[in-house]
Amino acid sequence: MQSSHQTILDLADERGLIRPRDLAALGLPSVALTRLVRQGRLARVGRGLYGRPDRAVSEHGTLAGVARKHPQGIVCLLSALRVHDLTTQSPSEVWLAIPNKARAPRMDYPPLRIVRFSGAALTEGIEEHVIDGVPVRVTNVARTVADCFKFRNKIGLDVALEALREAWRARRSSMDELWRFAAPCRVANVMRPYLESLP
Repeated sequence: MQSSHQTILDLADERGLIRPRDLAALGLPSVALTRLVRQGRLARVGRGLYGRPDRAVSEHGTLAGVARKHPQGIVCLLSALRVHDLTTQSPSEVWLAIPNKARAPRMDYPPLRIVRFSGAALTEGIEEHVIDGVPVRVTNVARTVADCFKFRNKIGLDVALEALREAWRARRSSMDELWRFAAPCRVANVMRPYLESLP
């Protein structure tokens, strides 16, 4: 039992956050998670999510939890702006892109705001960030800005304009990159006057 407990703790150290299914894949009993929580060697950080109680948690720690439970999801829009430090907004929900026909993921916490993408929108402009030891898929800066214009009715044109100005001011994206993602997002005409007015 001791060696299986150590294996689980090593796995938590390696992955940042673990789920019962991670143990099943290694042939380890999930009841060991409960024992380790009782001993104070693991903490339950959400439904079906466990981590070391002393693990470092960044300001984007909730995204790590979402990514561990839903690894195919892509952090987008307001949540991606936050990751890229391009907004003063602090979203109360995690904005997550999933395939058009996929079943919507559910979590007790944090609340999720689901956006559906298909084709190139699911594969283009996606970066992997490691947050609190967990790989998290996030739309890149130029793609996030284009998405903000595409979903301006949901998040507000002011948010999209702030994102564009910040990305440009901080030199986080080139004009070519912005145009590249404006086309597949079908917002080239919407973005054109704002792109042309950039200093």
